[in-house]
Amino acid sequence: MASFLPAVAEQLLKDVQKTYSEKSQIPDDLLIALRFVFGSCTLQALDLVDQRSVTCVSSSSGRKVFQVLGGSGRLYTCYTSCHYCPCPAFSFSVLRRNESLVCKHILAAYLCQVMGLCQQEQVSDQHMTLILSGRAQPDP
Repeated sequence: MASFLPAVAEQLLKDVQKTYSEKSQIPDDLLIALRFVFGSCTLQALDLVDQRSVTCVSSSSGRKVFQVLGGSGRLYTCYTSCHYCPCPAFSFSVLRRNESLVCKHILAAYLCQVMGLCQQEQVSDQHMTLILSGRAQPDP
């Protein structure tokens, strides 16, 4: 999944996946561990998951991105394959200050993947090219 994350974070996401598939919930001990590993963005990411704000967009060529509708109403195209989000929090807290592993949008995309809660959208290769280039207009 996320070879850009430290091993402890990857293992934690695997534990969440296993437990969620068995119990359809995340127990308190794993919620605490998520908060410890991923920091203050954890609750916000879980809120995005609860609101079904994450969509996995894929094309027939196999390209895949995650679009996350942020709390402000802005749509962020997140790239879990290279661990990148264009939001200001990612630029500041992850890239510039190195204070966080992820932003809430990337964490929400990871959590939706492991919990199997992603909305799915299939697009043409041409539309995926527009998304990847930043020229796609979100649907009204």
